[in-house]
Amino acid sequence: MSGTQLEQGARLALGEFASAVEERMQALVRARFADRLLARDDSLWGDDAARRSVARNRLGWVDSPARMRRNLDTFAPLVEGARSRGVRSVLLLGMGGSSLAPEVLMRTRASRPESPALTVLDSTSPEAVRAALAAYDPRTTLVLVASKSGGTIEVSAFERACFARAREAFGDDAGQGFVAITDGGTALEQLATEQRYARTLTNVPDIGGRYSVLSYFGLAPAALIGIAPAELCDSALAEREAFRNEGGAALAIGAALGTLALAGRDKLTLILSPPLAAFGAWIEQLVAESTGKDGRGILPVDGERLGAPEAYGADRVFVGMSLGDPEPATSSALDALQAAGHPVIRWQRRSIEQLGAEFMRWELITAVAGAVIGVDPFDEPNVAEAKAATKAVLEQVRERGSFPANPPAASDGALELHTAPTLAVEGGDARAWARSLLSLTRPGDYAAILAFLQRTDARHAALDRIRHAWRGAVRVATTIGYGPRYLHSTGQLHKGGPPTGVFLQLTVEDGDEPIPGEAYGFRTLRDAQAAGDLEVLAKHGLRAVRIHVRGDLEAGLASLAEAFEAAAS
Repeated sequence: MSGTQLEQGARLALGEFASAVEERMQALVRARFADRLLARDDSLWGDDAARRSVARNRLGWVDSPARMRRNLDTFAPLVEGARSRGVRSVLLLGMGGSSLAPEVLMRTRASRPESPALTVLDSTSPEAVRAALAAYDPRTTLVLVASKSGGTIEVSAFERACFARAREAFGDDAGQGFVAITDGGTALEQLATEQRYARTLTNVPDIGGRYSVLSYFGLAPAALIGIAPAELCDSALAEREAFRNEGGAALAIGAALGTLALAGRDKLTLILSPPLAAFGAWIEQLVAESTGKDGRGILPVDGERLGAPEAYGADRVFVGMSLGDPEPATSSALDALQAAGHPVIRWQRRSIEQLGAEFMRWELITAVAGAVIGVDPFDEPNVAEAKAATKAVLEQVRERGSFPANPPAASDGALELHTAPTLAVEGGDARAWARSLLSLTRPGDYAAILAFLQRTDARHAALDRIRHAWRGAVRVATTIGYGPRYLHSTGQLHKGGPPTGVFLQLTVEDGDEPIPGEAYGFRTLRDAQAAGDLEVLAKHGLRAVRIHVRGDLEAGLASLAEAFEAAAS
């Protein structure tokens, strides 16, 4: 089968899986899935009362573009207020859905000269916090504090650090440089009142964080940096209307991804044209956190270098998205993958003004795929485990005054190996550890690099070397996640999805930065998050190790990359 061309420009080339996907799609059409989803039917993901209750309280995203379109007058005072204060930059404090969507908007749309630039802080790395605070000028910066729950530990810590600096500059008027985005009745809403924030944008409560881009969480930052909320809403509404027509492209793609996952093709490999590259992290959270539970899931693979067909195992499905015509080399590579029997789905958007439609399409795709594989796409039951483990470590710090000692199992210069007692990673040097991890990785698995450090181009390049050495040696899908943001993203799939992950956690030493009002600083918070996550992975019987880098981080990561490349060869 050369491929099925759908309305809205999507093309599905599914090979041996085409008939199964067609049957699934026709079943969804007969069940009136599209109409029922748009009518917010909470039974689409199962009749279990608990599931239906979750869905009932998380389907507000379906109507959010229309609701926001009716409330556009909310944004003009926000923008005008920033202009009158002389705001030249916006600093968004968020985590997960409240930070990833604004980051996509920031990186895909060039800032207008007359609009402020946007910076996102969603890392507890002391280095990241120091850099954000060093660039933060309370006189010319508007701080957006974004948290659906209003109690996210990272966002609370960021807010304390920024507010302390603003208070030094403006005293009791410090809150006039802050805007809260949260649900009604949260601790953040109360804090904003007490500290006299300039404004609080109260979101409707029936939208989950990862589905919140077309609500205040995404549209307020968009408005501030010069992107018209109406533009995002209108293109999203056009996509929604196309879905009403027997599901459009979104129903077919969701049916395909779900059916392929059930057949073992559960590694959704994203091939994004450069203007859309930032979209990958947002898709990663949406799909992984929504589908990864009950031992099932679809793993999004973002940022892997596109390879020849023989570089991949039989667990892949490729999705190519481009702005305008794709690059010829990318088209040729996807053609080769299709000819080799790999399922390939691709589409393009005419202009960046269709970004809102792309957000809506992926939300619809994910809701359909969740129904096909039989999971509730709106809960995140395993995310709380890592939070609880982090809290327990922090309680120990408060009681003992220091971080629990954790001697390494082995050392190699600046690199230290830490393993769970049940995991056999052997050898006295990094090359031996890499060989052991490669040998633990089987066909159909995935390798996840979990880096609790501040991202830079050089550091990411070193991690990229590790991932591609791993893929080259054993032909498995690979991911790179930065802590703690991945805990609110792929972290759910790691623990709740198929037990097929092999996890390499990386921790570092980079000084500290205090958290006002706390007995510990950002380094302790970050290290507690890393320790908690490793503990939960081990509790689930998953294959996870930590390598700690002492001293020069760039040199340590380069050494580790060399070890993996040598082991892979």
